[in-house]
Amino acid sequence: MLNKEIYIRRRKTLLEKMKGQTGIIVFIGNVESPAQYRDNCYKWRQDSNWLYFFGLDEPRFAAVLDIDSAEETLYADDFDVDDIIWTGPMPSVRSQAESVGIYKTDRYDKLSWVVSEAIIKGRPVHFLPASRYYNALKIASLVGIEPNEAFISGKSGCPKASEALVKAVISMRLVKEAEEIKLIDEAGVIGQEMHSVARKGIRLGRIEQEIVGEMESVALSKGWGVSFPTILTQHGEIFHCHSHECPIEPGKLLVVDAGVESNEHYASDFTRTYPTGGKFTQKQRDIYQIVYDCNNLAFSLTKPGAAYLDVHLAAAAHMLDSLKSLGLVSGNVDDMVAEGVAGLFMPHGLGHNIGLDVHDMEDLGENLVGYDDDQKRSPQLGLGSLRMARRLQKGNFISNEPGIYFIPALIEKWKEEGTGRGFVNFDRLEKYYDFGGIRLEDDILVTEDGARRTGNGRLPISPEEVEQAMAND
Repeated sequence: MLNKEIYIRRRKTLLEKMKGQTGIIVFIGNVESPAQYRDNCYKWRQDSNWLYFFGLDEPRFAAVLDIDSAEETLYADDFDVDDIIWTGPMPSVRSQAESVGIYKTDRYDKLSWVVSEAIIKGRPVHFLPASRYYNALKIASLVGIEPNEAFISGKSGCPKASEALVKAVISMRLVKEAEEIKLIDEAGVIGQEMHSVARKGIRLGRIEQEIVGEMESVALSKGWGVSFPTILTQHGEIFHCHSHECPIEPGKLLVVDAGVESNEHYASDFTRTYPTGGKFTQKQRDIYQIVYDCNNLAFSLTKPGAAYLDVHLAAAAHMLDSLKSLGLVSGNVDDMVAEGVAGLFMPHGLGHNIGLDVHDMEDLGENLVGYDDDQKRSPQLGLGSLRMARRLQKGNFISNEPGIYFIPALIEKWKEEGTGRGFVNFDRLEKYYDFGGIRLEDDILVTEDGARRTGNGRLPISPEEVEQAMAND
C-alpha cells in the first residue's frame, strides 16, 4: 500500500474533477469468488479502481464520496470470533480507514440505506462499470438496474455508468505518478527475469509446460503472480494460445508473451520470439528483422504530443515496405496502408496502456480509455484493434508490440473474397503457411521529451543478441 497522503490526494483530485456534477460516488471493492464452493475461492485480487483510490487490499469494502459536501465514508464489517478462528486477528475497519485518510465508517449493509436516501432525494448516484459479477449485482440492487447493465457494452463503455466519473478516473490513471512509475519499473525487472528464465529453458524435446512452470515460479516467488495467463507457443499465429502441451521442436519459432503482477498489483508485459534451435533460418530472420525494426521505429516516434495512432500507422507502413522487398506484397505503400493491408499480417494494434491492469482500465470502456474525443476507431482489421490511439502525454505507460503472423485461414479468406487484391501476392504467401508468427514487445514510459523502456535494461531483442544469448544460456 502507498502512503496515505497519496490516496487522500487522489480522492481530492477526483472530487475536483467532478465539479459541475452533484450527488454521490459509490465505489464497490471486490469480494472473494468461489472456484467450486464457498470455502475454496479463486486467488484473491482487489478491484483496480478501488486500489487506486483506497488502497485497502481486503474483500468486502465499499465507499461513498459525497460530491457536494466532500464527505468520505468507508463501509465494511469488523471480523468476529468465527472469522478470527480461521484468519487470525485482523485490524479494525476504523484503523484501516484511517490508514488511507478516511475518518468516517459504517457497517457494510448501511451502504444500501445511504444510496436509497440519495435516490429518494433526487441526488445522482455515480458509479463505474463493474468488472466482476458480484459488483454488478451489488450496483444493480443499489440503483435499480439489471446486472448486465452495470458492465461495459462492447468497446464503447457502460451506458448506465457515470460518464463524467469514468472520464475523470481515466484522466487520472492514464498519467502515472512517480510512485507508480517506480512500481511499474520494479514489475518490469521481475518480468524480465521471467523471460530470461524462459529463454534459458528452451531445449529441444522439453515440454512447453515445463518452461511455463519455471517462468511462473519467478512471478510467484517475487510478486503476486502473472499479470495475465502466460502465452508460450510454437504457434505464434494464434495470439492467445494457452496450450503448453507440445514438445519443443527443431526449426520452430517460440513466442513468449508473459508478464508479472507485483505485490502492489502493478503489471509488466513483455514478448520475445526465439528460434527453438538457437539459430534463425534465413526465412525466419528476414521476417524477424522487419518486426525488430518496427519495434525500434515505434519507440523512436513515441513522445509527448504524438498520437499513438500515427505511430501504429508508421510501423504498419514500414512493415509493408519491408514485406514488399520480400515480394509478399506489391504496390504503393501509402495505398496499402490506407486499404488496411497491414491487418493481414498484424491483426492487432501496436499497444495498450499498462498500470494496475495489464490492459489498464479497459473495464471502463476501451474507446474511452484509448481514444481522444476527436478520434474514431477504424473498422479495418488490425487498426480497428488498436487499444491506445491517444495523443501521448508524459507519464503514459504503454506497450510497443508489433508483430507479423501468417494465419492460413485468414489468408485464404482474403484470397477467396478478393480482399487485398492487387497488393497481396497470395501465391508466395502459401510458402509461409507453416511459419507461425513473431511478436516483440517492450513496455515504455512517455517522458518529457521522448520515451524510455521499463525494467532493468532491455531483454535481448536484435537477431544477433537473441542468438548470442541462446548460445550462452
